[in-house]
Amino acid sequence: MKFTAFLTMMLTLLISACNSGGIPPDTVVIGIESEPTSLDPRLATDANSSRINGLIYSGLLRQDEKGLIQPDLALNWETPDPRTYLFHLREGIRFHDGTALTSSDVKYTFDSILDPAVGSPHKSTYEQIERIETPDEKTIRFVLKEPFAPFLLSMAMGIVPAQNASAKGVDFAKAPVGTGPFRLAKRDQGESYDLSANPDYFGGAPKLSRVIFRVVPDNTVRFLELQKGTLNLVINGIELDYIPLIQKDPRLKLMTGPGLNYSYIGFNLTDPILIKQKVREAVAYAVDRKAIIRYLLKGMARPATGLLSPLNWAYSGGVKEYEYNPGISRTLLDQAGFPDPDGDGTGMRFTLSYKTSQDEQGKRIAAALQQQFKQVGIGLTIRSYEWGTFYGDIKSGNFQLYSLSWVGVTDPDIYDYIFHSKNFPPAGANRGRYANPEVNALLEHARRTLDLTRRKEYYRRVQEILARDLPYVSLWHYDNVAVMRKNVEGFVLDPRGDLYSLKDVWVDKN
Repeated sequence: MKFTAFLTMMLTLLISACNSGGIPPDTVVIGIESEPTSLDPRLATDANSSRINGLIYSGLLRQDEKGLIQPDLALNWETPDPRTYLFHLREGIRFHDGTALTSSDVKYTFDSILDPAVGSPHKSTYEQIERIETPDEKTIRFVLKEPFAPFLLSMAMGIVPAQNASAKGVDFAKAPVGTGPFRLAKRDQGESYDLSANPDYFGGAPKLSRVIFRVVPDNTVRFLELQKGTLNLVINGIELDYIPLIQKDPRLKLMTGPGLNYSYIGFNLTDPILIKQKVREAVAYAVDRKAIIRYLLKGMARPATGLLSPLNWAYSGGVKEYEYNPGISRTLLDQAGFPDPDGDGTGMRFTLSYKTSQDEQGKRIAAALQQQFKQVGIGLTIRSYEWGTFYGDIKSGNFQLYSLSWVGVTDPDIYDYIFHSKNFPPAGANRGRYANPEVNALLEHARRTLDLTRRKEYYRRVQEILARDLPYVSLWHYDNVAVMRKNVEGFVLDPRGDLYSLKDVWVDKN
């Protein structure tokens, strides 16, 4: 029996009704694969935390779906000189707990990020701040140590209430308070996160009364719940095999578009095997990206040469690429001192541990990589963990190989956060312990350079070096795929995967 026919039969048996599955009116229930790691924007780094926090909190500024900077809590701003930024807050904004937003809350947010005791992984992004001044309750002045090109983009950080956050300390994330379009009404740890509309939101009250994020780890279960109506929106979370069924189902609609998400294999560069350049190159040549994209991702991705998508202004395509070539891979392994133990037999030169989450697609990709690596004599032991354990291991450096995705990559300054040697965890996300003084210097120059042409040249060189050094093996840029019930209206598919458009979504009751 063909897969689609089998799945259709199963759905016929499992789906008993075409109704809304009990979802209350004016409510969107979103299926996510894992729970957020932190609802404190100062501490969050994973995708689900960032998406939920984007609805709870507002920053001084925000990015729209085109990647352009827009006012948010700040009505406007001035740049009297290249080191000074003056922001003017909107009038009448209140946090979800009723307290008024002032410049002191903004100052506290960034001071706390810079406080080593807080342990914010975003600390390095704001270390260029020399001082923060609050001339009055609605004005805040940032004076930088030197010009910093991506500064405005960094002002999208969610602002927390000083008194509340200071009093609660590490417990603030359990009952977060922001100024965004939705507030946390209820959380069932590991199960669901229920947000209610903020009627006093300065951008206008949301059309929805509630947004519920339900943790549904299995891709197939998420799809079945969409069919049944117990979920009514899933973003980048269904098996791509199901797309033909979605297109035929009158209750569902599909939205796809180019994405900025970047998938990669990360190396632990302190490992005695992986520290060898030729081994990393051999791994890169052993990966048949095009086959995985075609057969497992159903064409919903584009091969990546680096972190930046071709949509990015700083993207450089002129870097070293690693087309699938098992012959070159075997030669490199020989040169690295790992000869084939039995000639052309099936013996493994060495075995690596590969960590992934329990996401079904991720596990299938891991199995494909396992078979591809086997062809060149690299054994791969797949270790699949629930999200919290997996992500904790990656952040702590407890891995040899792993695969993850960076979500919504926009400003190339993210290279500093990921690859500058000052950003070993917990200061940043250089989890593989990559260190290259030339890359450090280039990233520092790029940060200080306001001229876009010169800045692009620095990033071009960074991309060339990283493609040569291979702290990551670049895999692909995913397309965004959203599936929703037919009556969900007004959703905008953001290339970054951002969910801010939920404030304008409504559920058609007809």
